[in-house]
Amino acid sequence: MSYYFSKIISGKSFDEAAEFVTEELKKEGFGVLTEINVGETLKKKLDVDFKKYKILGACSPKHAYEALSAEDKIGVFLPCNVVVEEHENGDVEVSAVDPIASMSSVENESLGGIAVEIQQKLKKVIENLR
Repeated sequence: MSYYFSKIISGKSFDEAAEFVTEELKKEGFGVLTEINVGETLKKKLDVDFKKYKILGACSPKHAYEALSAEDKIGVFLPCNVVVEEHENGDVEVSAVDPIASMSSVENESLGGIAVEIQQKLKKVIENLR
């Protein structure tokens, strides 16, 4: 089982792609709670150069509330991470966690429906990227 799904975006810069995916997330009811610029962080902390790589912590408040109400430790899997990365050839790839894969380790059947809903929404976000 794959733990993510992704898509290469053509014709957009790294920053444009990050903005675009944020807008697509909003359309599906997600907000971006955290934004980690991995390249900048690694440069500051380790003085190493790393490709453009950003982790967006996406959250659907309604679904987060439902999941937390069903399983209080599910917060270890929240928010849902979406990665924007630039490859050496200039292509930008956007990847999203598959919540079914991450939640499958939790033995709580009431999370299944929530994971499916979130998976559908995240897949739609990735599919809508162009």
